[in-house]
Amino acid sequence: MLSGKSLVIIGGTTGIGRSAARAFVDAGARVVIVGRNPAHLSAAQEALGKSAAGLEGDACDPRTAEEAIKLAVAHSGQCDGVYHVAGGSGRKAGDGPLHELTDEGWNATLQWNLTSTMFSNRAAVRHFLARGRGGVLLNMSSVLADSPSRAYFTTHAYAAAKAAINGFTKAIAATYAAENIRANVIAPALVKTPMSERATNDDAIIRFIRTKQPLDGGRIGEPEDLDGAAIFLMSDQSRFVTGQIVSVDGGWGVSDGQLV
Repeated sequence: MLSGKSLVIIGGTTGIGRSAARAFVDAGARVVIVGRNPAHLSAAQEALGKSAAGLEGDACDPRTAEEAIKLAVAHSGQCDGVYHVAGGSGRKAGDGPLHELTDEGWNATLQWNLTSTMFSNRAAVRHFLARGRGGVLLNMSSVLADSPSRAYFTTHAYAAAKAAINGFTKAIAATYAAENIRANVIAPALVKTPMSERATNDDAIIRFIRTKQPLDGGRIGEPEDLDGAAIFLMSDQSRFVTGQIVSVDGGWGVSDGQLV
């Protein structure tokens, strides 16, 4: 489905991004993976082989996405799409329920999630407009953007950032559809990644997830669960799809979840 495509994954060295990189390569694409940790970057690039190029960089630096797109062009002769996965919890920085939320937690969480997404999307749109053949953006949101969970996931800056990504992506889709630039969002529920270790090691949360994400026996998602949607949205099979938020949530959005 991705044969001949050249794609950039911002945050492509661990978790959801690394899984997507493997899936994209297996589907025929050449990829550029971007990450901050040199060890993770090296390991991911080695696993992906010659179909991948790596770039060490921080998604919160506006130059990183620009450099990644240039690398994709150098590596493959073109850049057809950017998948922005980078982001994360701001809990350790001071995110939490509003009455406990610190200024530092708010600013850091929005920087990691929303501002970094703006940087990569801006770089991609500028590139797509300059080449005159359109392109694809795929952004990472969360079910917490519109389906909050009071008991276990009260990080209000994170919810705000992910909700903003939804609106931001829809605005991009509306503005650039005539240039054949598509922009969509994947919104996962709880997925097993380095960011989610707090939750995945909490027995109470695991019990909650059994009824909140009841698909496939009631479990935490795996990064691979998102790959099919990502391949579809980055491929020409979705050439008539833009401005959509695709929830890959194991049933989170339609399930109550039991606290006891």
